[in-house]
Amino acid sequence: MNSEFLMVLYVLVLIGAGTSAFVAVEAKRMLDSIIALGASGSFMAVEFLFLQAPDVAIAEAAVGAVLGTVLYIIALRKVMGANREDEQ
Repeated sequence: MNSEFLMVLYVLVLIGAGTSAFVAVEAKRMLDSIIALGASGSFMAVEFLFLQAPDVAIAEAAVGAVLGTVLYIIALRKVMGANREDEQ
């Protein structure tokens, strides 16, 4: 591939990772933060692929992007459900 194209692609992935990490920290709603954290993990998995570390990329995609996001959402739903029961 063209080296200029790859450089632009690398920069876009890093900008996406940085932006999603910033959104994860600064978001007002918890669900938005969780989704941004999953997106950040996805960008990092792509970056590991670019760095020719496919085993680390698979682990990051499975744990950082999918499993972590799902567990955080389940925990958030349980906490929000417990708060609703306490109010009644």
